[in-house]
Amino acid sequence: MIRRILVTSALPYANGPIHLGHLVEYIQTDIWVRFQRSCGHEIHYVCADDAHGTAIMLKAESLNMAPEQLIQEVSADHQRDFAGFHVAFDHYHSTHSPENRHFSSLIYERNRDANHIAIRSVRQFFDPERQLFLADRFIKGQCPKCASKDQYGDSCEQCGATYGPTDLIDPYSTISGARPVLKESDHYFFRLPDFRDLLESWTRGGHLQTEVSNKLNEWFAAGLNEWDISRDAPYFGFEIPDAPGKYFYVWLDAPIGYMASFQALCQRTGMDFSQFWSPDSTTELYHFIGKDIVYFHALFWPAMLHGAGFRLPTGVFAIGFLTVSGIKMSKSRGTFIKAKTYLEHLNPDALRYYFAAKLSNHVEDIDLNLDDFVIRVNADLVGKIVNIASRCAGFMQRSFNNQLVPVADPLLTELIAAGDTLADGYEQRQFSRVVRDIMALADRVNQRIDEQKPWALAKINPADPQIAHICSLGIECFRQLITYLAPIIPQLAEASSQFLNVDNMHWNNRHHLLGEHEIRPFKALLQRIDPAQVQAMVAASCDDLTQTTNVTALSTASQAVTAAATPDYIDIDTFKRLDLRLGKIVLAEQVEGADKLLRLLVDLNEDQPRQLFAGIRHAYPDPSQLIGQLVVVVANLQPRRMKFGVSEGMVLAAGPGGADIFLLHPEAGALPGMRVQ
Repeated sequence: MIRRILVTSALPYANGPIHLGHLVEYIQTDIWVRFQRSCGHEIHYVCADDAHGTAIMLKAESLNMAPEQLIQEVSADHQRDFAGFHVAFDHYHSTHSPENRHFSSLIYERNRDANHIAIRSVRQFFDPERQLFLADRFIKGQCPKCASKDQYGDSCEQCGATYGPTDLIDPYSTISGARPVLKESDHYFFRLPDFRDLLESWTRGGHLQTEVSNKLNEWFAAGLNEWDISRDAPYFGFEIPDAPGKYFYVWLDAPIGYMASFQALCQRTGMDFSQFWSPDSTTELYHFIGKDIVYFHALFWPAMLHGAGFRLPTGVFAIGFLTVSGIKMSKSRGTFIKAKTYLEHLNPDALRYYFAAKLSNHVEDIDLNLDDFVIRVNADLVGKIVNIASRCAGFMQRSFNNQLVPVADPLLTELIAAGDTLADGYEQRQFSRVVRDIMALADRVNQRIDEQKPWALAKINPADPQIAHICSLGIECFRQLITYLAPIIPQLAEASSQFLNVDNMHWNNRHHLLGEHEIRPFKALLQRIDPAQVQAMVAASCDDLTQTTNVTALSTASQAVTAAATPDYIDIDTFKRLDLRLGKIVLAEQVEGADKLLRLLVDLNEDQPRQLFAGIRHAYPDPSQLIGQLVVVVANLQPRRMKFGVSEGMVLAAGPGGADIFLLHPEAGALPGMRVQ
């Protein structure tokens, strides 16, 4: 059955460049969209720049340009960077558009007419010099709890306290430096509590990830509050109908930008907008977002849509943040790498592949470890996948005029059959599982070629038909593997399609073998990453930031990449100092207040079991299944005091992370306390 699907990614803010932290979300979405399209479904992928708000107004002013000019220039840069990473939108729009003005006003007016809008006076800080009301981000002062200076108006970075801006000691405007004054103004509020029953039902109806749904339950328990949807002039945005000087808060019209962008696509293509957005629509609607904006997308957005007579999303998928070599992405700390800077040094498919190898369908942060990035891309894409084509194509070109012969082999049958499981992994957004399974298949193919040794046969008779059979099998398998990887690495897939002399890498074509088929002469499909390229990228990123930010963190990352080029080896004597023992898990339970940890009691045949904390909760959501298992433990690791207790060693596990973590289980017959040699 052909599905009709509309997909969106969260809108990037139009006051700065795209960086690698942004790209996690867009690459994840694009992979999913490409897979669905490859399967033959009708799917449309739209996005837009989030172009309104005080921050954009002030930045445009600082650059001595109109906000309209700023957002137009930023939009061009954003679209260039997305295209550079092969993120293929069907339409890219702006929230500062006639379509968005129309739908923002329409949704507001329908909710207003249904009595879901309230007006009341509020008191907030006002900058007397700039003559504008100040959002929390534009107010600083001393923390009321620890007295740290230069803290923002909502929370303290030093002690972690949260508060209101009026609680700050000696507050000042970050825009002018003036001391703000309290001033009253009428504000417009969306009555979110009116939709409590609807939202509780929808958020528990399978439309969200389990961890997001659980988090929303906490918010329901705390009580839903009315949402302030207005801002006072001066403000760059849309004026509220019949309310001169009052503007829609940027977060009201930002998600409406999904509708506006799709409406613009409909106007261009002749599609029927109502088929996708009417309350009785049977199409699928999915939003891919960052975890920091769940509140807006899982509460305000469906409530606004319902109140205005539109359909609700089929699903909202949240993703975590990106760290770089363990360092949190932050503009203020200089730990972000711009998309443009990456593209000047490295292949976009490499990053797409590395992100996919880390992504699951959980709300988890992922780490771009620069050392691991180099090793993994080179080992997997070059050493395993491309290696199959390169080692087989040479024989076919030299002795068989690039003419494949028909082959029938259980290995090829296995690869074709694996497509069903891989398709389920793509559908469920379990990309790390997909990558792991594909690489396991690639290992099987390389092993088969190693066993058949076509190079040895060629020394005896370069035209031996067995060589043609082995290498044709290898290239047929290569085609299967590239078909499975195509949503992740479109540039390599296109180059492979040219080499294989086929029109496309559509998913269902895996059932049709190449058979008697002429391939083109092999050309290098992908170059290995030189660690020096990564080091140059990091250095360039530091140069990007030296004008305004602290580059210590990226400098540290650069040093890590240098270390990757010249590894800091340990000798065998150092390795022998590890005390690896077998332990039997006698208790396993979740740790309250920790998202990733399990508490284990492990019997090492000592006086009493040891307590260990292991970050494997997503892989083993039912801890009871671990009881009685034998595992490998680092027994002489320095105990670590955590807020949950003392961890007295480390359980060894393997895997890319998240739900794909696997404890190392010794063979049957081993006993607790035995040393691992």
